[in-house]
Amino acid sequence: MRKRIAGTVLALGLAGFAGAAEAKGCIKGAIVGGIAGHAVGHTVAGAAAGCAVGRHQANKRQRDRDTAVQPAAR
Repeated sequence: MRKRIAGTVLALGLAGFAGAAEAKGCIKGAIVGGIAGHAVGHTVAGAAAGCAVGRHQANKRQRDRDTAVQPAAR
């Protein structure tokens, strides 16, 4: 139980250092990855992987939005 509390405190402390733009997608991915990782005994690794996947997906959605919004060149 102490490890879980220490991990949560550490994660929340480190999340405070991340910029708002960098956290987009990471928080949701880390939560989902942490839960999935916990099921197989690798909570921290699952949270880290979930964060990376969440960031990737957020960047991909942002790129799609940016290209869709640009007007056609004349």
